[in-house]
Amino acid sequence: MNRRQLQAASEQARKRAVELGEAGDTAAVTELVALCRHAGPTVRRAAASALGKLATDATVRAAVPMLCELARDAHPQVRQYAMLALGKIGDEAALPVLRDAANRAAGQPDYVLAAALKAIEQIEGATQAQQKSSPVACSRCGRETSGDERQISETQFQRVYCSACFDAVFIERRNFDMKVQNQKTILTADRTVVQSRGERQIADWIAALSIAYRYDDKFQIIQGYAIRPDFYLPRYDVYIEYWGLDTTDYKIGMLLKQKLYQQEGKKLISLYPADLPVLDKKLAAELQALMKE
Repeated sequence: MNRRQLQAASEQARKRAVELGEAGDTAAVTELVALCRHAGPTVRRAAASALGKLATDATVRAAVPMLCELARDAHPQVRQYAMLALGKIGDEAALPVLRDAANRAAGQPDYVLAAALKAIEQIEGATQAQQKSSPVACSRCGRETSGDERQISETQFQRVYCSACFDAVFIERRNFDMKVQNQKTILTADRTVVQSRGERQIADWIAALSIAYRYDDKFQIIQGYAIRPDFYLPRYDVYIEYWGLDTTDYKIGMLLKQKLYQQEGKKLISLYPADLPVLDKKLAAELQALMKE
């Protein structure tokens, strides 16, 4: 397909996204989510906008994970429309991504920052209204929490904790984050600092193919859990985990994490030390297989 044909196909996909949004048919959510993965930024922007127009229907919440990915798209207008759609949908699962964008204001166009702040305000407003009408138990000890406790804990952890449990969890998370950061001592070819030689080999393979990736991004939300995938490839919506240890506790955590990926229908490539000698063949085959799904 030549350049002109590609442009024509992209414009046709953009018009289709606009058409679906204007029609207001919630049955189109699946098709719009697929259009959100289109290579053309104008198509992704139109698809995000269309999903925002369907925000009043509960079925559109299935599109929240994809919109969260678009909220970190390389193109600022795609990010803007994805954030506006998330604000209209009002799902709390989007708050970590939106807050992350708001906290990284440097280098962001003003209209992107404004969209992030507006979406946060909309979601938090809806959440606060719901909090006033229904008590919620601490997810750690089971004690009933106040509205203030819930707001603070959900802002920080995306979970509900009473004040005592909040302090305990904060210390645990801080110690864990410090441990992870201290283990990052190995420099990759693109100057990302990783934790192991296996991760460096994987990062170098990805970078050599000019594939954009995010390393150890703790803001990927799956089923209420803030997980930290080793690698995430936004363009392909694929997660890569390198399972490099062989201890019992590590294997238990590995199985739990793999189960979460499976339950949420995420595209996961699991790599092990035995795969490193044939990494090129292994990763290329795994990616190709996932793209056919």
